[in-house]
Amino acid sequence: MINITLPDGSVKQFEKGTTSFQIAQSISEGLARNVLAAEVNGQIWDSSRPIETDASIRLLTWNDTEGKATFWHSSAHLMAEALEALYPGTKFGIGPAIETGFYYDVDFGDREFSSDDFKQIEDKMLELARKKSEFLRKPVSKQDAQTYFTDKGDEYKLDLIKDLADGSITLYSQGDFTDLCRGPHIPNTGFIKAVKLTNVAGAYWRGDESRKQLTRIYGVTFPKQSELADYLKMIEEAKKRDHRKLGKELELFAFSERVGMGLPLWLPKGAALRERLVNFLQRAQMKSGYEPVITPHIGHKNLYITSGHYEKYGADSFQPIKTPQEGEEFLLKPMNCPHHCEIYRTKPRSYKDLPLRFAEFGTVYRYEQSGELHGLTRVRGFTQDDAHLFCRPDQVKDEFKKVVDLVLYVFGALGFENFTAQVSLRDKENRAKYIGSEENWELAETAIIEAAAEKNLPTVVEYGEAAFYGPKLDFMVKDALGRKWQLGTIQVDYNLPERFELEYTGSDNAKHRPVMIHRAPFGSLERFVAVLIEHCAGNFPLWLTPEQFIVLPISEKYEDYAKKVLESLNNSDIRGLIDLRDEKIGRKIRDAEVKKIPYMLIIGEKEMAEGVVSLRKHGEGDLGSMKAEEFKNKLITEITV
Repeated sequence: MINITLPDGSVKQFEKGTTSFQIAQSISEGLARNVLAAEVNGQIWDSSRPIETDASIRLLTWNDTEGKATFWHSSAHLMAEALEALYPGTKFGIGPAIETGFYYDVDFGDREFSSDDFKQIEDKMLELARKKSEFLRKPVSKQDAQTYFTDKGDEYKLDLIKDLADGSITLYSQGDFTDLCRGPHIPNTGFIKAVKLTNVAGAYWRGDESRKQLTRIYGVTFPKQSELADYLKMIEEAKKRDHRKLGKELELFAFSERVGMGLPLWLPKGAALRERLVNFLQRAQMKSGYEPVITPHIGHKNLYITSGHYEKYGADSFQPIKTPQEGEEFLLKPMNCPHHCEIYRTKPRSYKDLPLRFAEFGTVYRYEQSGELHGLTRVRGFTQDDAHLFCRPDQVKDEFKKVVDLVLYVFGALGFENFTAQVSLRDKENRAKYIGSEENWELAETAIIEAAAEKNLPTVVEYGEAAFYGPKLDFMVKDALGRKWQLGTIQVDYNLPERFELEYTGSDNAKHRPVMIHRAPFGSLERFVAVLIEHCAGNFPLWLTPEQFIVLPISEKYEDYAKKVLESLNNSDIRGLIDLRDEKIGRKIRDAEVKKIPYMLIIGEKEMAEGVVSLRKHGEGDLGSMKAEEFKNKLITEITV
């Protein structure tokens, strides 16, 4: 017999070799019908896989993130089966689940492929799904795997196999299709009831531009047709909210091929919006004891060798800038933290000086692959609302909690109320990709876990998501459409102070290492603005919006009065403009609605005679008449942050 520990802490005994599905059956048949996979001792397994030793298990359904990921990975295999049936000779790269759905990289040979082929593939996938073919796992030797895919003529699978250790290789089969895969998978294809292929793009094999470009087909599936219908409605709404579309319509930002891909140009309205975000956070930081600093856009290559950034990211970053000086090389700044370490080193520090909090809106540069660039959410040059706190070990937890308070203040002011704090820790198995001692990592991870618990944050733990120099707390924010975005981040770092030999004199008159906390409530201004645009569909909070009102005279007879109203409001530091075009008032109102200007002040004969304005609110309609002074007070009350 083996002992099985369930999530509620209860322990039940089962025969050795029992499957997660059988454990679910022992609880209820209804649960068993919905189990897609199981987490067994921290690893995701097929629900049909025998459990041979004592284990802690969690049964996964469609309501679990891991359940959805298993469902979508299995759907990628179903799509591959359909493609192989429809287009014999097709070769396959990789087919993972992604945040919503899945993709598969495919080599069609000389065959042309486009979205016009989607319907045929969707129909074939549903036909195959109805067969309820089981996903069967088969461990194989490396030699057998190589033989199988050599016979099949699939060089992509052979390329993957050469990096795998013998004894760790598994194949999965369903119906007439077999694939190299570590799994897990759902019990059978019958769970898949609704299919939609969403996009087709090019993708270089293994991300290497010198290798063949494959066809990447994206799709999404659901266990119910109604869920697909809801998803498609959400996608249509997302298109309306796309920050690239709204950014152009609202004249916030642009891109230029002459300037360079992934390097945004902030237009006047966007620059003003961005500046207001900066001022908002600067005021909050000053109240919390932060000191502003400014560092260059470049740094000597040796700076990033010292920090470890060059070793980790140098090959994939902008290449070094050579100077006339023999052997001298600089890099575009990939991170602000090494510069802030050097600021700390400018003079001796005492334990009485700590904590020190250096804040900078610093622009950094990363050479993202062209295929990964996406509007403002994935760019090559972006500005982080960066700060680095240098503190004593006994101050770490309190400082961390104060940063949490600042992040929550920022989210509250901008309407991000639905979020989860992700505790991002080291990979349990692969420690080689991290720098620093085991002891320091333990201290840093413990500080984050305890601080998050003491702040009563809703948290999830993700192993393998830590930065290479330390663990972090990432804020995963849900927008108005329920999509998750990683925005604010806080990181505890014992390693950079070690690398830069940072010191302070303690109360014992001996030298000690400070601990470093990295934090960025926005993450980057570019990404934050993109998410904010899509979250509020361009209807920014009143204090942030580029133009808070527009004055609309019905005809030129009322322009002088309209200009006086505009002047009186602008003198009160309220942002607005006037529409003096020779257009009918209906057209002026429609144009103001499209520009998402919050308030429209309509002025005609009655308004001028009575010294008032007729007020109209974007998306709501008429609010009646009021004095300009009354409107001013209304706005001032609304924009107080």
